[in-house]
Formats: sequence, structure tokens, C-alpha cells
Amino acid sequence: MKIINQTNLTLNRPEPITETIPVLEYFKEIDPKHAVNELLEGNHVLISDQFSSGLLVLNALKERLSKNANKQTFEGQRNFRDSYRKASQLLLIEISNYRLQVKKAPEIGWFKILYAETPEFLLPFTDVQGLNSSWQWYEKGIRIPGLKQLLHPFYGTYFPTRFEHIELFVDYLRKYKGAKENAFDIGIGSGVLSKLFHQFGFNEVHASDINPNALIGTFESEKESNQKTNLYFGDLFAHSKIKSDLIAFNPPWIPLPKEVSGIDLAIYYDKDLFPRFFEEAHKHLNSEGNVVLLFSNLAGLMDPKFIHPIELELKSKKRFELVEKTTKKVAAASSKTKRKANWRDHEFVECWVLGLI
Repeated sequence: MKIINQTNLTLNRPEPITETIPVLEYFKEIDPKHAVNELLEGNHVLISDQFSSGLLVLNALKERLSKNANKQTFEGQRNFRDSYRKASQLLLIEISNYRLQVKKAPEIGWFKILYAETPEFLLPFTDVQGLNSSWQWYEKGIRIPGLKQLLHPFYGTYFPTRFEHIELFVDYLRKYKGAKENAFDIGIGSGVLSKLFHQFGFNEVHASDINPNALIGTFESEKESNQKTNLYFGDLFAHSKIKSDLIAFNPPWIPLPKEVSGIDLAIYYDKDLFPRFFEEAHKHLNSEGNVVLLFSNLAGLMDPKFIHPIELELKSKKRFELVEKTTKKVAAASSKTKRKANWRDHEFVECWVLGLI
């Protein structure tokens, strides 16, 4: 197994602060309001005693900003989030020899992996919270319906938190009777679809991604495994010449509302994504092969004028025809969710199976 088209891939990670900067040291004996004042004035604050002190300061910051925020309007909510993000990035914590330099701190293995050549540095406390959550997922693993092994998502990769679309894909693979010489996973992410290809007996599995973390994470996870995925760094088919019996694509489900980057590209798609995908998939699919797309009606529920990109392609009758479409209702929203539950009441995930005309 190797990563093809790589050009010295660099892992995405929170940027470390290695230079000496002025900071106000914070201890739990200090009223957190003083730390909040410093943050709002644009000054750095360093958590210096124990990990929980960082939580105290962040809670005080949220409380202060909430008093002045009009959360009843979209603009008010956005201003609150922007202000919180800007100020919280100034709350720092020290890492030395891959360990947090405060008491009662969690062990986070990502420090040794992502910052192997950086012995001492500072990070925003909120970034450390994200690294800690990610490490817990990675260490414990996630059970995915239909997947016989635990998924250990690498830092900075997209992984599913809802599984209905995965269940549709597993159902499709169980009844699939076609050739199993080559399969291609477009946008491997944390590797769910590729692992399912291996599980269901495909001889060669190929996968691409524009996120270095996705490729490096898969590469590392397969070092001691019988599963070997051919990895390609790049967009869609990443200039590969592979022709496949099955092409799987779990694209973003919502049109791009603004300029985004990084892992957000797994959530939103630009207007050119689907035309480019269908054009390339037409060239990379064997004559009797299938393209499988996992999608949702969510965007249509949000916007009555939404044009479904897969339906649009099929209406053109240029390249593909519908072989099969299955749907599954999304589970009811949690009572704790803040999203509009009425959307979830009518949301379905979709598994589209296309063949060449």
C-alpha cells in the first residue's frame, strides 16, 4: 500500500505557538472575570494550575458574552459565536514532552503524533479540547452498523455520527452480484466505505481524498492489517487511470453557503462538484459497473427551490440511468438537539445506484 500523487503530505493540526509571547498566568484562586477581561481586551491568558481552570474561564466568557448578545436573531447568534471564538483562542495551555503542563489533565496521544518535532509549545485551550475529544474517539473506536471492526477515526477526518446512509450502503453490498475486481471510494474520510469494500470481498480497493489526514490516517491504520487500500491524494479520482466495477461517493449533502475549507468541505458542496464527478465517473466506470451515491433530502427540506444534483444528472440522459434507489427515514432528533426538529421529522437518506447508458 502506498499514497499515490503525494507531495510531502503535511498533517492538518492546530497551529502551535512556539515563540515567546506575553501572557497573564491564571490560577483557580483568581476570579475568572479578570481572565475574561484580559481575553476581551485581546491579551493572552495561560492556564497554569489545573485543566479544569480552563473550563472555568470559558464558562465565565460565555456568561459575559451572553449578557450582551441578542440570541433571538441569526445575526445575534453569529456575533456571539464570532466573539466567543476570537476571545477563546487567546486562552492558552502549555505542552512539553507531549504532555499538558497542568494538573489533572487528560493524556492526549495526538501530541506525539502531530507535534513529533515540537518539544515545547502553546495551544489554545479550545483546540486542546478538540484534540482530547478526537483522541477519545480514536482510542475507544466507534461501532458502525454493518462494519465488523471498530472504526478509529484519525484526527481531522470526517466520520459519521448518524448511520442510516451507511446501513443503506451495507444493504446494497449484501445483495450486490456484480464483479468485484476494483472498487473506488471517492473521499475516503475516516475509511468507512473502503473498509466495507474490503469486508465484502473486493480484490482491489482504491480511495482518494484532498485531506492529508484522511490518507495518512488510513495508511497508518492498515500497516498491520491484511486490508491494503491504494490511496490517491487529490480531488475526486485524483488523476488516476483506474476503471472500477463499483464507485462509491458519500458527498456533502448541502450546497455551499459561503467559502469554507478543511473538514467543512465534507459538509458543503460547491456548484461544480456533481457535474465534475459525473463527468469523471463516466470515464472511470467499467461497462457493467455501478456508481453508488449516498445522499439526503435535507437540502430540499431547507430550501423549496433546491435542485437535486443526482436527479438533474439523470434527467440529462447523457451518461447514466437509474438502476435502483432506496431510502431510509432518519431517526428522530434527540430531545437535547437545538436544530429544528421538524426537518428531522421528514428527513430521509438516499442510496442511488446508477449504471451507464
